Amino acid sequence: MKPVIESVDAISKLEHLSGVKIRPGENPYDALIQICNDHPQFLSADFKELIVDPVLFRLERPSVQPGFRDPRHCLVVWARPPEHILKLASHLQTLLQKAAPNLWLMPTHRMHMTTLELAHSQTSDEIASLLSSIRPAIPLLTNLTFLHRVRLVRPMISYDLSAIAVSFVPAAEEHDGYTYHHLRRDLFEAVKKTGVEVRSRYVVPSAHITLGRFLDQEDHATPLARQSWIRGIEEINEWLETQVWDAVDGEFMGEWIVGQEKGLEVRDGTLWYGGGRTIMAGEGF
Repeated sequence: MKPVIESVDAISKLEHLSGVKIRPGENPYDALIQICNDHPQFLSADFKELIVDPVLFRLERPSVQPGFRDPRHCLVVWARPPEHILKLASHLQTLLQKAAPNLWLMPTHRMHMTTLELAHSQTSDEIASLLSSIRPAIPLLTNLTFLHRVRLVRPMISYDLSAIAVSFVPAAEEHDGYTYHHLRRDLFEAVKKTGVEVRSRYVVPSAHITLGRFLDQEDHATPLARQSWIRGIEEINEWLETQVWDAVDGEFMGEWIVGQEKGLEVRDGTLWYGGGRTIMAGEGF
């Protein structure tokens, strides 16, 4: 009998950070918009261990379970970062790896922001059935950024016991107040009209790109190592705030207009670590 591999998202207690209670059938992004009118994890005295992703661990270290393949198929809408954001993300990874050399890093060509997760942890046949249902709406889904230009600003490093990301703040345009969460709301509604129920794992009020995940405990085994890790993140965030947030022509810039260079992508397959396949990609601007 094969061992059951529990998803890291089922283990992590920090998986749902929004604090928003969603009623059955309610659009979660409406709730986030309406409510818009730190836990010392690593330094806690009762710190036990990091949460190592068991699937990624087996994929990256195949000797643990030879022949293992990720069984979790998903259906999503992704936003791809433009070149200047990829440059920033790659630099942040370099800084993070100085504090944690064994950190697993997301390859830059796989970096993405999950704008809407329609379904997760299903079989390929189940995803194929959902894909068939939403197919007529896919051109609209991938090109919504042509109707609305939404900005993400103020990148900061965020983290929990399983992963590290660069998170952005959704900015509202003065003329219409339309934000990234309004875009997500409209994607949700467009999918809902096809008759497909959106079944995301959770809803968070941030927009983030995963930079890395933990594969073992080695880099954070002692209180001193964990203090160094937190200090390193604080220094990176201070650099972002003072040198990147308001930069216009600097080496690194933190503002991202979603759809810039690359339109939204509808993708399916084993997507957890940037994999899967693109069903359709919208036109960038």
